[in-house]
Amino acid sequence: MIRLLSLLAVPLLAALAPTAVAGPGKFNKMLAPGDKAPTWENLEGTDGKKHSLADFKDKEIVVVVFTCNGCPVAKDYEDRIIAFAKTHAGSDSKVAFVAINVNTGKEDSLPAMKVRAEKKKFPFPYLYDPTQDIARNYGAMFTPEFFVLDKERKVLYTGSMDDKSPPEEPKSLYLELAVKAALAGKKIDTPETAAAAGCKIKFNPKKDD
Repeated sequence: MIRLLSLLAVPLLAALAPTAVAGPGKFNKMLAPGDKAPTWENLEGTDGKKHSLADFKDKEIVVVVFTCNGCPVAKDYEDRIIAFAKTHAGSDSKVAFVAINVNTGKEDSLPAMKVRAEKKKFPFPYLYDPTQDIARNYGAMFTPEFFVLDKERKVLYTGSMDDKSPPEEPKSLYLELAVKAALAGKKIDTPETAAAAGCKIKFNPKKDD
């Protein structure tokens, strides 16, 4: 009888055991490849509309970049980002591209973002989150910093666009290779990198910090 109870207890204990979850990534304190990506809702864009992650439900891949107006490195990357979006995230593409700014200084205010978006003719939504919650949830620390999400909106890639900041020519196109591999249903060879040597996001203190 004791042996029978012991055997019955094994599956019960297994059922009660906590499910293992992915921990922080190699370079990201919040997310690792395989984690479910945090969502966002009703972030105002430079187009005057409110945007949510759910807007891209028909896209196989979503590329998110945390960037801003004021960081020199982020500015240097703008032309590469624009070229990437035009090549890989057109209206008929399976890929969506979205940029998010969470810095709250005057240079990074929504009116300034609208001026920048118009000047550079951004071919993607440029969104503003003055609460900074979305960057905190993604563990984003620098600008620019990239995330690739799959159809289920799980994280496939985190890190930099490539290995050489402008004006140097990159040798390893991490973001492009990640997106191409994802679309082909293949394993991403480099799913995590350090963010580009850009500026740290200027997080405002919170009451619980």
